[in-house]
Amino acid sequence: MTERIKLIWDFRGPNAEPIATHHAKHLGEFAATENLQHSLTGVEKLSELHHIAYLVVEKEFMNSLRETLKPHRGQVYTDV
Repeated sequence: MTERIKLIWDFRGPNAEPIATHHAKHLGEFAATENLQHSLTGVEKLSELHHIAYLVVEKEFMNSLRETLKPHRGQVYTDV
């Protein structure tokens, strides 16, 4: 499989978890609408007041999706 990138949106504060969950839902809908193959979406808890929503995509789509979706940051995705 090709290299994949994890696009990340940070949410902080007492409502970070439900906001990140809601954002991840929309990322999943976007991925389905755009027919992004091998994509993953989800939410991770970094602390009580910091959650992230993410979208994992193949590296070839990174630049166009970064312009469209405006993630806060990104990193190389590795299956663990």
